[in-house]
Amino acid sequence: MQIDEVYRIAFEAFTNALDQKLTTAETDVPIAPKFYHGTLVLQPKDPSMQAKEVDLEVFFKKIISVRNNLRVLEQKINSSKLEDGEKIELQGYITKSYGSLTTFNVLFQENADLFVGMKGE
Repeated sequence: MQIDEVYRIAFEAFTNALDQKLTTAETDVPIAPKFYHGTLVLQPKDPSMQAKEVDLEVFFKKIISVRNNLRVLEQKINSSKLEDGEKIELQGYITKSYGSLTTFNVLFQENADLFVGMKGE
């Protein structure tokens, strides 16, 4: 067996292993398969400027990180010694933040993982 054949087999095995794991390491929240190996392109209006490309898996992990941090903040607020009115006000900001993040729900594979803001807004 030639070294090129060994590299090809190893590369295929590695690629197959990556393709089978469609979740982030931090939370096991699966990204929608249609976006796996995808790219987010930020294209400036000015055509003379260069576009920025970001792997969707990296972007997805950052979105999950924001969500996890919001959950921690929510727990800290709820267990704090703040007055109830202050807790409600801060909880409202968190809910609005979740609402702003609903744009990214298209990236999630499972409906249970979706962001939910205030109903009816």
